[in-house]
Amino acid sequence: MIPERARIWKEGREGKGPVIYWMTRDQRAEENWALAFAQELALERRAPLAVVFALKEEFLGAAMRQYGFMLRGLEEVERTLRDKEIPFVLLQGDPGETVPDFVREHSASALVTDFSPLATKRAWMEKAEEGLDLPLREVDAHNVVPCWVASPKQEYAARTFRPKVRRLLPIFCEDPPAVQVHPHPWDLDAGVSWDRLRRDLRVDRSVPEVEWIKPGAAAARRALRRFLGEKLSRYDGDRNDPTLDGQSNLSPYLHFGQISAQRVALEAAKWEADPRSKAAFLEELVVRRELSDNFCFYNRGYDTFDAFPAWARKTLDEHRNDPREYLYDQEELEGAKTHDPLWNAAQREMVVRGKMHGYLRMYWAKKILEWTDSPEEALKIAIYLNDRYELDGRDPSGYVGIAWSIGGVHDRAWKEREIFGKVRYMSLRGARSKFDVGSYIERIESLD
Repeated sequence: MIPERARIWKEGREGKGPVIYWMTRDQRAEENWALAFAQELALERRAPLAVVFALKEEFLGAAMRQYGFMLRGLEEVERTLRDKEIPFVLLQGDPGETVPDFVREHSASALVTDFSPLATKRAWMEKAEEGLDLPLREVDAHNVVPCWVASPKQEYAARTFRPKVRRLLPIFCEDPPAVQVHPHPWDLDAGVSWDRLRRDLRVDRSVPEVEWIKPGAAAARRALRRFLGEKLSRYDGDRNDPTLDGQSNLSPYLHFGQISAQRVALEAAKWEADPRSKAAFLEELVVRRELSDNFCFYNRGYDTFDAFPAWARKTLDEHRNDPREYLYDQEELEGAKTHDPLWNAAQREMVVRGKMHGYLRMYWAKKILEWTDSPEEALKIAIYLNDRYELDGRDPSGYVGIAWSIGGVHDRAWKEREIFGKVRYMSLRGARSKFDVGSYIERIESLD
């Protein structure tokens, strides 16, 4: 493994005990740089290896829809690891407390975790390191180019980030190593009663699981093959039309780490398809997705008004008191009770399916800005709805997509207008010029 994929989060004293991989964001047993790195450490020491996942209830507004998808994927992880003689341990409680407790209980020699730029994971790690005297290492198993290598600073836009990533891709775009059967077994009492766990989990069950997409690494691989074979060549032309089935539908799998973005990129790059479509897909998968990680990593207030660029904060401040023709509160928006049939349909798609079309996510968020009292209120409501209903909520791409729509993040100033100031505007009339709005609304109404 290229050494730059890993970094020391906390120095510590090396011991002789087992190695622990603290799995968080990258929930897969194959093609996982963090797990491979942990196994490499364990093999060097001839030590046992275990994978630990700490389950926290009431996590950032997630409901049974997201917990169910995650837990079914983790059940597959446990089965795969069992075949490799690597125990999978599910802890319940605050990860910042339960993980170091487990490490101390078993006198581990090293702790490895996967990378996330979000504040919650950082807080867990900061809390965990207080009670540990062993090394804590972090491996970016989520991005093709490790976040801290791609750029040493917050990037202004895709045009400043893109050349940096492209220059590094030949170095980092390599096949992930296979995790082998571990030769140093660890007889841990680590079995998980998955049905009982799902039944007893204290979580909001008013947002149910969905059936149109199946969770887990095997399902993710099938979805990738289907996308490459049936959609990739049409991606450039179809991806922004909500009436067409042109998107990859891989975002839930990428969010939960059930498939490696590296594998998706490698397979798409070698697939015989229209070059423009391949380029458009890889731009979204690598440049845009990893730009979101860059933003959240270097901007600690990524989900606040203060994270917006200076020009956007200034123009939104200047238009705070502009009259709104329509004003809706959170309950009305959540219930899709606005005057705009397209917005209502988009909201309904998210509530029912757990995945709104990507083009409409931009329109949806911008209208929330137009119909609420302030940018701060719009941001709060958009994040709440996104994280409550979207399968891929609580993700850097979600936070940045909303910040782009409401606060001009990674965008430029446009023609000034009421409420939006110089933030890019989108309208129902503009949507009608791009796709058959009536057909989309009719399809969403049929979901009932």
